[in-house]
Amino acid sequence: MDDFGVYAVFGVNGPPQKLLSAEGSSRVRVAVPPSVRQVVLFSSGRWGERICVNAELSDSDRMPITIGKLTPYNKCLSWEQWEEETWIDSVTLNVSLEGGNLSTEPEVIMAVKEYTPKDTAAPPAARELHGKRKREQTAEEEEGNDWTKRREEEENTCPNATTEKTTPVRKVRGQAKGSQKLFASGAETTKLKGAAAEMQGTVGRTPPQSAVRTKSRQAKAPTHTAPLASPSGRWGQTLCPIDAQTAILIGGQGARMQFCKDPMWKLCTEDVSWVAAETLAEGPTPEARIGHTAIYDPDSRRIFVFGGSKNKKWFNDVHILDTQSWKWTMVEAQGKVPPLAYHSCSMFQGELFVLGGVFPRPNPEPDGCSDSLYIFDPRLSIWYQPIVTGDKPSPRSGHSACVMQERKIYVFGGWDTPVCYNDMYMLDLGLMEFSAVKTTGNPPSPRSWHGSAVLSDTKFLIHGGYNGNNALSDAFVFDIDTNSWTEVSAPELSVPRAGHSIITMETAGHRCFSEEDEDADMNGGRTLLVFGGGDNEGNFYSDLTTVAVEELLGAI
Repeated sequence: MDDFGVYAVFGVNGPPQKLLSAEGSSRVRVAVPPSVRQVVLFSSGRWGERICVNAELSDSDRMPITIGKLTPYNKCLSWEQWEEETWIDSVTLNVSLEGGNLSTEPEVIMAVKEYTPKDTAAPPAARELHGKRKREQTAEEEEGNDWTKRREEEENTCPNATTEKTTPVRKVRGQAKGSQKLFASGAETTKLKGAAAEMQGTVGRTPPQSAVRTKSRQAKAPTHTAPLASPSGRWGQTLCPIDAQTAILIGGQGARMQFCKDPMWKLCTEDVSWVAAETLAEGPTPEARIGHTAIYDPDSRRIFVFGGSKNKKWFNDVHILDTQSWKWTMVEAQGKVPPLAYHSCSMFQGELFVLGGVFPRPNPEPDGCSDSLYIFDPRLSIWYQPIVTGDKPSPRSGHSACVMQERKIYVFGGWDTPVCYNDMYMLDLGLMEFSAVKTTGNPPSPRSWHGSAVLSDTKFLIHGGYNGNNALSDAFVFDIDTNSWTEVSAPELSVPRAGHSIITMETAGHRCFSEEDEDADMNGGRTLLVFGGGDNEGNFYSDLTTVAVEELLGAI
């Protein structure tokens, strides 16, 4: 007998309500009562051949507020109103089942069963709690108003963390262009609106995939959609190579500041194809987030995911994905490390070097950038702070860090609102000493949330980013032998974007062999891959752009 079922609890006092069962419709829609401030969704029974249960809280316009997914390894989801700034009245829970013998019955529309306690008179404790909750909400509203006033000068988080209820990808009739900002920097709001008008010609260079995706989203989203063949548009994700021809995409945020419904993908560069990977791995997957880091250790063949943020949640957890067993584990680490987002993370001799980032102060509001270096030792599962000498970088977030020649980390750019940087620092991993790098040539302008990738033993690339007003499209190569910058031009990199991912891998389409090239040992057959990001004009990219490394080095 198939005893599978999906249940929901609406509110702290509500009883479990069965939404899906082994027999009956595979799709259900439930109107959430305005009084409900918490929703818990869980499964019970054997999953069999079922793959996942998609869950979505949407507003009255059928636009998603937050999303989630139940799998055989993650059988419970919960949401609270305070976590989702766009959660107001008229919220609907949409649940759909994938995999197994799906029923052809139409979608079922249900109502929440009202909970009526036997004693209708509320006990004193309940009345007191209700009043307390009301007072807390008022305090939170006042704090939110104060925060809105303060954020013009103090905000240090990602510039798209605005509370505007905009629809970046789907353009609503009558909506002003200036309201579709991916980024917003408080004191620069007036400038941003002017910049939006200036950049209208730039938007036309949006990659074809993004243009098609934007157009297709003008209609209301159907209740049940076919599985995606490639990742949805997003920014703030990570793309982490795990072998010569495979990379793993994790996390990200897309339209209307919503966290991606498809948070994990596997990229195969042999045929440039994507495979949805969330249900392939066992164990507790990381909660949806942006501004995190993911780095691969080739010795243990594991991916380490650290930090990030989700609305007003800030993370300092470490999740490990074993790419051999495809199993997630969450580390119970010793030592102290603050919740961080938009930091950098580098792998050196099996340890994670985490530098900078933005952190909540006071929690949960972002109000400070870090200049500290934290090291995580996976063998001992411990965090520690090393003794570092020299001239270290000022506090910042959204910067980049490239490990060169397995002995130096080069840190570039970033920002600490309202200042953007284009300075360069180098950390000598043998001496544990920072030094400011005096550069020559034409340097990149100040920026944050740019992409970076190592091209050879002596060169790395900086591309795009955000300068406090606009998304950027220029690209520069830095030579650590000469400490010089060179601007390079490639049509494939001409689209303005920030918060994107850049990696170098081997692909079938770009293979080159040059005995004369001093960088042949690293660039032979290697390709630069650029994925995702946003252009500050409401476009979130899902395209995968490729450029031969040989082509970029040849342009120097």
